[in-house]
Amino acid sequence: MSDVAAVAGVSHQTVSRVLNEHPSVRGETRERVLAAITSLGYRRNSAARALATSRSTTLGVVATGSALFGPTSTLIAIEGAARDQGYFVSVATLHRYDAEAMHEVLEHFMAQDVEAIVVIAPQDDVAAAVETFRAPVPVLVVAALEHVPAAAGTTPAGPTTLSLAVDQRAGARAATEHLLDLGHEDVLHVAGPQDWFDARARAAGWREALEARGVVPTRPRTCSWAADDGYAVGRDLAEAIAAGEGPTAVLAGNDQLALGMLRAFWERGLSVPDDVSVAGFDDVAGSAYFVPPLTTVRQPFEVLGQRCVAMVVAALAGEAVPTERIAPELVVRSSTGAPPVR
Repeated sequence: MSDVAAVAGVSHQTVSRVLNEHPSVRGETRERVLAAITSLGYRRNSAARALATSRSTTLGVVATGSALFGPTSTLIAIEGAARDQGYFVSVATLHRYDAEAMHEVLEHFMAQDVEAIVVIAPQDDVAAAVETFRAPVPVLVVAALEHVPAAAGTTPAGPTTLSLAVDQRAGARAATEHLLDLGHEDVLHVAGPQDWFDARARAAGWREALEARGVVPTRPRTCSWAADDGYAVGRDLAEAIAAGEGPTAVLAGNDQLALGMLRAFWERGLSVPDDVSVAGFDDVAGSAYFVPPLTTVRQPFEVLGQRCVAMVVAALAGEAVPTERIAPELVVRSSTGAPPVR
């Protein structure tokens, strides 16, 4: 910083103000300092900065190691939003979820002096492991939890446990209502694994939409998140649909399940949406290019990441931070239409 100050012809304090984006620096002076920084190849010394400010500006993120779209997109969004706010991210990937594993992660993060911990917790066993957390910093759980873990944090007066998620229930409800509004008298739900919070919330939203219209929900078909399971379910349904006896509309638990069903229906010679409408969930990259383009529910992961970091920053400032649910968006494409005449 002293070298930058000498080249720019300013004080050490002015360089510090420019680096910290202080509003009191004149534009011409700021540009001169930034030019000196570029010419000298100056980089902040993060370790020295942490010592000087007693802040690590580091967030610990617990991830499950899942390659599935939702958890991966959540991790990427949090890292990007944290970097935009000047935070570093330290990621710990877990492959087992118990008190011992969580204790190891906590020790790992505390050794790095993280300011807060974010847990991406899509499944029951991950949330149960969070119950064992005794962190001296705020903990934010990213999941469609039925409740915020009561045991997390240190004491009622200590660091807070926060909860944030995309509103999975509202998304499934909107997709189901869309199909009912098209004239379908019932909607079959092909659900994801029921040890996932998102899968249960989506099933609940589907059920609520049907019951609000006076429709008694049929039992959902439950499977994994994989396209091959969607294909297997689609093959089971195809004969009945071809005979005019199967469902006229299907809400898939995610876009991969929908993709598998589209393949199975195509192989049987069924037309989507003329013979059966199909909707998905997630709006994965490429879903607009399925055949036909898929009606689905888009999860705003960028907003999720931004809100995650904003909640952590607010908690660190001692502000009250309520549980938050972020609204998804229904994206209507040509895989859904009016029911066939039977």
